[in-house]
Formats: sequence, C-alpha cells, structure tokens
Amino acid sequence: MIREAAVIGAGAWGTAFSLLLFRQKIKVRLWVKEKEIYEELKAKRSNSTFLPGIILPPNIIFTLDMAEAINEAETVFVAVPSRYCRNIYGQMANYVREDQIVVSLTKGIEEKTLLTMTEIMTQVFPFKPSLAVLSGPSFAQEVAAGLPTAVVVAAEKLEIAEKIQKSLSSLNFRIYTSQDIRGVEIAGAVKNVIALACGISDGLGFGHNARASLITRGLVEITKLGVKLGARQETFYGLAGIGDLVLTSTGRLSRNYQVGYQIGQGKKLNEILAGMKMVAEGITTAASVKDLAIREKIEMPICHEVYQILYEGKNPKDSLIDLMSRSLKTEPLYIG
Repeated sequence: MIREAAVIGAGAWGTAFSLLLFRQKIKVRLWVKEKEIYEELKAKRSNSTFLPGIILPPNIIFTLDMAEAINEAETVFVAVPSRYCRNIYGQMANYVREDQIVVSLTKGIEEKTLLTMTEIMTQVFPFKPSLAVLSGPSFAQEVAAGLPTAVVVAAEKLEIAEKIQKSLSSLNFRIYTSQDIRGVEIAGAVKNVIALACGISDGLGFGHNARASLITRGLVEITKLGVKLGARQETFYGLAGIGDLVLTSTGRLSRNYQVGYQIGQGKKLNEILAGMKMVAEGITTAASVKDLAIREKIEMPICHEVYQILYEGKNPKDSLIDLMSRSLKTEPLYIG
C-alpha cells in the first residue's frame, strides 16, 4: 500500500487528487507552480482559481520546492497540462528515483513530437522508472466532492497497477487495472477533440441525434488511431475510452465541450481562450491528432474538421456539410 505520495501540479485535477489521496490516509505533498496559488492554499486552504468551493484539510502539505515534494514519496502523481509536461518532467528528473512509481494524470499528446506523456518521461528521465497512467471519466469537482467515480490505471507491470488500485480505491472511487498504457493515453487525449466537436454541434443547435452520432463515430476514429499505434481495441470500449468520451462530450463541467459550444455560438477561439483560466487540452491535441493521422495514413474526418475550425477558420456549418456528404460506407463491426 502507498503511504506517502507527491502530487505535481495544483490545477483542478491535481488539487482534487491530493484530497483523494488524503481520504485514503496517504500522506500528501502538493507541489504548486504558481506562487499566488501557493499563498492562497497556505492562508485559506482553498484554490479558488482552479477548484472553488473546496477546503483542503490541514494534513495536506503545500510546497513550491520540487525536491521537498518528491523526496519522501513512494508514488508521484503528475497533473500538469501536456504543453508544460516536458519542462516539468525535466525538473522532476533531478529528484525521481528508480524505486518510485510515477503516475501520469495528464490527457494529451505533445505537439510536433507526437509523443504521449509516458513516452516523454522515458526520454527525459535518466533511467526507466515504474510508469503508470490513470484516466477515465473523472471531473475534478465531482471527485473532490466525494461523488462516485470509476477510472482505470494502466501499467506495464500488473503489480504496479494493482498497488495503485488497492491504495486508492474506496466506496467513492473505484479503480480497474490495465496493462495497455498506450491505449489509455490515446483514448484520454483524443476524446477531448471529439468533445470539442460535440460542443460545436450543440452550440449550433444541431440536437441530440447529431451529438450521439459524433460520439459514436468519434469512438471509431479514436480506436482506429489507437489500434494503429499498437493499443488494444478493447481498451477503447472501457472507462478510458467510451466512458471518458461520453462524459467529456456531454458534461457541462467539460472545458473542451464548453469551448466547442462557444465556437458553435459564433465566438472566436482567441476570445474564448482570453477568458479562460484553465486549459482545454483538445485545442492543442487537435493539431497533434491531425499530424498523427497523416503520419499513420488513416482517415479521422471528425478530428480533421475540428482542426480546420480551430486553426484554419473554417465555418462549423461547412464542416457539417462536408461530414454528411462523405462517401457512404458500411458500419464495421470491428476496427482491425
């Protein structure tokens, strides 16, 4: 069982996750990048910027010192937006040890390199630590509130996944295990692009039928890419796949859905981002997925249209026309 842990990143998910660990009687040190967030956490034990309305117990230790956060931890959970991960991993590399487990809580794909978070860790860390990925339908606000949630943790070594499972599972937080790290990471990243599409569709008033179609066909695109990259097909029919996809594409707490919705209502992307404090991972992931689809020579029409809307200024209504007028096909029972 895990007795001491570090959480790297005090955004919504990192803050909520530190509370989850505390509830499991795990000693937690939360590393905070932003000094103003750190000062509020120390003074009020709250993070009004990223997780308003939640008061953290006095046992959770806040620190600006990476070494202090990591040195005593058996397991290090990293909850940092993907665009900052390489830099943060570089800082962590000075302190992470071979006997520690490092768990990625990030859902994204690095731009240009097209690497997942664990692939970046493998590049950056001076040795190969025990790596794992935790993902699934898990809004930070609901986890912090103690509402029932189920997720999956994936690790190459099943005993690593099982250790995390046994240490963190409770009546409110149920964890399943997997050994398909690649599949869990691809599912968690690409579902954000489909969530943008669903938000755009709802913002345009296209209705429930359209959204259900986008989710279903979006799952096909995610699975095609994942399988091509070596993931297991069944992973995409589980919590990291369809579970997280449904939540992010329909839940009002989803930042990606909300960005898409505002685009559908006619707002410009730069205007939307100017008013946001938190990161919508699907925006950068859309560019990475476009490049991956080209590299792997696979069709991902929904993701392609989202990319064109975000980066090329395409009218969302024209994207609908282009999607609906594609050549007619038979629905496959299997992706492979």
